[in-house]
Amino acid sequence: MFTFNPAFEAPTGSPIRELFKYLAQPGMISFAGGYPASDLFDREGLDAAAARASQQSTLCLQYGPTDGLAVLKEQLAQLMTRRGTPCAPQALLVTTGSQQGFDLLLRVMVAPGDVVLVEQPAYPATLQALKLQQADVVTVPVDQNGLDVAALAALLEAGLVRPPKLLYTVPTFANPTGATLSLERRMALLKLAARHHFLIVEDDPYGDLRFSGTALPSLLALSDQVPGSRDWVVHFSSLSKIVAPGLRVGWMVAHAEILRRCVVAKQTVDLCSSPWTQAIAAEYLASGALERHLPRIVDAYAVKCRTLCDALDEHLGDAIAFHRPAGGMFVWAQLTGGENASDTLRACIERNVMFVPGVAFYKDNIDLAALRLSFAAPGVAEIETGVQRMKQALALV
Repeated sequence: MFTFNPAFEAPTGSPIRELFKYLAQPGMISFAGGYPASDLFDREGLDAAAARASQQSTLCLQYGPTDGLAVLKEQLAQLMTRRGTPCAPQALLVTTGSQQGFDLLLRVMVAPGDVVLVEQPAYPATLQALKLQQADVVTVPVDQNGLDVAALAALLEAGLVRPPKLLYTVPTFANPTGATLSLERRMALLKLAARHHFLIVEDDPYGDLRFSGTALPSLLALSDQVPGSRDWVVHFSSLSKIVAPGLRVGWMVAHAEILRRCVVAKQTVDLCSSPWTQAIAAEYLASGALERHLPRIVDAYAVKCRTLCDALDEHLGDAIAFHRPAGGMFVWAQLTGGENASDTLRACIERNVMFVPGVAFYKDNIDLAALRLSFAAPGVAEIETGVQRMKQALALV
């Protein structure tokens, strides 16, 4: 009856969100969604920030500038400086979550058929956005040290792929693998971008959630050390994982010509991100609440991650293989007995525990034994019980 845009003739939704219907199942323990822990939200600090923001009714209740409230951009620039990447407020575009920033970038940069490189396994919403943009997606493998930059270099140098427009990566505590790109690989990737003129899209929502090891500079920060690479880095970040996803506050840092076009694209999408939540975020950051509260989140995730990994070792043993991450929210694992993770999930749901099968994170060369476990949202006792239920389910698959 209707004639749709070809990209939306047979659209598929997020495979992770398809699992949410099981959350209503009584007693369900979920390792599935990448949700931060609700009990760790700084409600007191956010309530105080909201009260202060509400005193500026014109600022927070009226339409705002498309590129973001000046007060928030100033605070985000200071946050970037504390992270080791000095950034002027005018170099920032505030977005409704970093996912919107990626969508705007694709609108501005990628035409149907353009080559886009993606680390694999990858965040499903990235793959979904690229599919709808009708990009030619080429995958690059990853290992426990992040994106295989040597494999990428071989692909580019041998001319096995048409010149790419951009490469998407989560270099620090990646979703779904939890891996962190090594310093050596970061420098090599920047050199490749400068040589082959493709944008590196650095998605960094988890970088502040390190609970072990030594922090590494972002690709944006390192780009100052690699001649010709700074203009080829687009950096995304968000308050969703470190403050609250309900604020829907993200931002992007990019070359001025890219930002200018993304602002125009954003005007057609939502005019501006919510000034109300922007004002709350600005007040929250200005008060120093993030610096005071973040260690509590990091310490809690450290305990949860250790609990999950220890429980996997104790209860599943050789039936599962995984690497312990140094931060973030995820453990990436493979079932070693020939099981299909999707079949295992069905057995797990019957026992009130769930995870995300790895198939959701692949475009091609799917590892059917892979799965992602998120330790952020469940409590410590729930993590222990959930792994025991997984053991029971695996015995019957």
